[in-house]
Amino acid sequence: MSAWIGQGDVVLFQGDSITDAGRVRDNGNDLGRGYALMAAAQFSAKYPEKQVQFLNRGISGNRVVDLQKRWDQDCLNLKPDLVSIYIGINDTWRRYDRNDPTSTESFEAGYRDLLTQTAETGAKIVLIEPFVLPVPEDRKQWREDLDPKITVVRELAREFDARLVCLDGLFAQASTRAESAFWAPDGVHPSPAGHALIAKAWLQAVGAIE
Repeated sequence: MSAWIGQGDVVLFQGDSITDAGRVRDNGNDLGRGYALMAAAQFSAKYPEKQVQFLNRGISGNRVVDLQKRWDQDCLNLKPDLVSIYIGINDTWRRYDRNDPTSTESFEAGYRDLLTQTAETGAKIVLIEPFVLPVPEDRKQWREDLDPKITVVRELAREFDARLVCLDGLFAQASTRAESAFWAPDGVHPSPAGHALIAKAWLQAVGAIE
C-alpha cells in the first residue's frame, strides 16, 4: 500500500474554501483544519518513514479561473510530486448568488489547462469532484449547473490518468445514515465529520488505506 506516494514526496492540496479550511496564509506549512490536515496527519502517522511533505494552497472563494491565475506561484514553483485539486463548487455557486455563471465549456477548458501544465511536470494528479447536498432547499436547483461540471471532472480524470475521489455519491450515501446538514450544514462546506469522510476517501484513492 501507499507506493503511489514515494519517499520524500511533496504533496500539494489545491482548491477553494473546503481545502483552505482556515489555514494561516503566511505560514506555508499550515494545512488548515479540514480534510487536507486529516489526510496528511493520518498518512504521516501510518508511513512516518516516508517523510512526505504536505502543503496546502487552497484559497476560499476560488474558481478554476482563480487557480489558473496563481498556478505558477502556488503549484508549479513548489515542484510537487503529487497535486490534489478540489475545485468547482464556486463555479456553480456564483451563478446563483452573484449572477456570475461559469459555463461548463469554460470550466472544462480552464481545468484542462491546469492539468496540462501539471502533467508536463510529471507530477501525479488526484482530482476531487465537487458535491452539493440539498440544505437549504435552494441547493437542489444547483444540480442543473453542477452535475455537468462533475461529469467534466470525471472525464478529465480519465483523460489525464488521475486518481478520482468521487465525493458526490459518497455524500449522498452518507446522507442516508445521518441528515445532510450533519455532513455539510450549508450543503457545501463539510462539517468535521464531512471533512473526515473526504480525508478517508482521499487516502483510499492514493492507496494509503484500504
